[in-house]
Amino acid sequence: MHKFIIPLFLISISAFSQKLTKSDKETLKYLRNNISYLASDELEGRRAGTKGESLAAEFISHKFQEIGLIPKGSETSYFQEFSINDGKEISKDCSLSINNKILEPGVDFFPLSNTPQSNIIKSQISPSLNEKGQPVFFDLAETLNDNKDNPHFDINNALHDIILKAKSKGSSAILFYNSSNFDDKILFDSKDRSENELLPALYIKKESQKKYIQDLNSTYDVVFKTAVSAKIRKAKNVVGFVDNHAKYTVVLGAHFDHLGYGEDGNSMLRTGEKLIHNGADDNASGTGALIELAFNLHKTKYKKYNYLFIAFSAEELGLNGSKYYVENPTIDLSSVNYMINMDMVGRMNDSSKIITVGGFGTSPVWKDRLDLAKSDAFSIRIDSSGSGPSDHTSFYRKDIPVLFFFTGLHTDYHKPSDDSDKINYVGELQILKFIQRLIQQDNGLEKIPFLKTREQQTSTSARFSVSMGIMPDYSYGGNGVRVDGVSDNKPAKKAGVIAGDIIKQLGEHKTSSVEAYMQALGKFKKGDATKATISRGEKEIILDIIF
Repeated sequence: MHKFIIPLFLISISAFSQKLTKSDKETLKYLRNNISYLASDELEGRRAGTKGESLAAEFISHKFQEIGLIPKGSETSYFQEFSINDGKEISKDCSLSINNKILEPGVDFFPLSNTPQSNIIKSQISPSLNEKGQPVFFDLAETLNDNKDNPHFDINNALHDIILKAKSKGSSAILFYNSSNFDDKILFDSKDRSENELLPALYIKKESQKKYIQDLNSTYDVVFKTAVSAKIRKAKNVVGFVDNHAKYTVVLGAHFDHLGYGEDGNSMLRTGEKLIHNGADDNASGTGALIELAFNLHKTKYKKYNYLFIAFSAEELGLNGSKYYVENPTIDLSSVNYMINMDMVGRMNDSSKIITVGGFGTSPVWKDRLDLAKSDAFSIRIDSSGSGPSDHTSFYRKDIPVLFFFTGLHTDYHKPSDDSDKINYVGELQILKFIQRLIQQDNGLEKIPFLKTREQQTSTSARFSVSMGIMPDYSYGGNGVRVDGVSDNKPAKKAGVIAGDIIKQLGEHKTSSVEAYMQALGKFKKGDATKATISRGEKEIILDIIF
């Protein structure tokens, strides 16, 4: 589950234990087997784009095939593949030779992560001379010495200023090195989303500088090419369909990816250990429920709906898989009556017996339908918002009513300790049966009405005294923060920000990424006014923001 704050309201439903039938016991066996496999060490935490995720996708597709679902990822496959922008990497085309000695990218040198790509540049240059129209060497020693006692010194800002100055003097490219003993802390930043510099730029590491540029007064034959490429991971949704030739379709979804070893920085483990995050509750539990619902709804005599079952990947990176699906649907989304999402449905507390149902406000029919399907196995807390911590948000943003089932956070959330032996399988069975009753009580003849709800804020905004009231698109890999949703009566809405806008700057603070945007918010307090620089299509506009 992606991280959000969830405001809740409680509706009371009586809670008494139910006797298990033979069919229930069979379902429990399969739930336990499927969740145990998906949350096993063999799958190494199912991080999107890894072998473990691929093994999980294969497992789910085999289950869909055994059940008899029609492949609906592509024309012939259960898989719907998509790309994840994982930042930047040094391109294989990047090269540097000095006096015919070939240097190794990433070992002897690297391009600055925000360098523009260049063609092959050949030149004779000296560290002691700057010729107009030619590349230049730049020794950072003096800059570092001048700022050794400056607590506000930022090496990236310094590099930017040096490049601007070199550009103004007519230089065509710049090759940085550091002949001093000061640690400049310059690294290739794979997560850099800042705008490209005005000149191609490389950094030659200290040992390589000592080896290949020994005489700072000599002239060197230099041949180089700057090249940085997008680092791409491939992930896949798993999609199966039950075609009952009905007018409308019900979508049921659950994400099957998790955190792997915590490489993406979303683990709650703070010890620095590299441990497998098995994600039994988050979200092998929802995936197990999805498989069992596919089995039950495929064989049921209730044929008033078609059913689309989607196991989403890359939810943990920002709902990537579900966003990709709704932008590239394999059925007509106008035929979808509603979407039900199951994320972390495996840890119902046996004492309180409470579950959360989100999306309550996305249709006026949900109250009556939840009442009709009520269970004596648990009570329900409702959250009205259609947006929130999981993949139902992507469907809500397409004006589709949603419901989101969730049994609550716990101390194992996003930790290696979220294991299958902690799942409340009987509790999950009762949720599964409740969802099936909810669907089957409907006559399927009419499309239910859709209502807009408030936008839910991410938990990170709680650190600051101000908020713009936007939902960032975490899957966006470009420069800036793309707006996925805008809350009513918040500064962004009042200023005219709309979904799809890309926020590039707040006041003097550039917002090249969500992290930079959050840092920028921390510079303001309630009542402050500033200018927001926005990219909207091909235009750049300035909006007045009052916090």
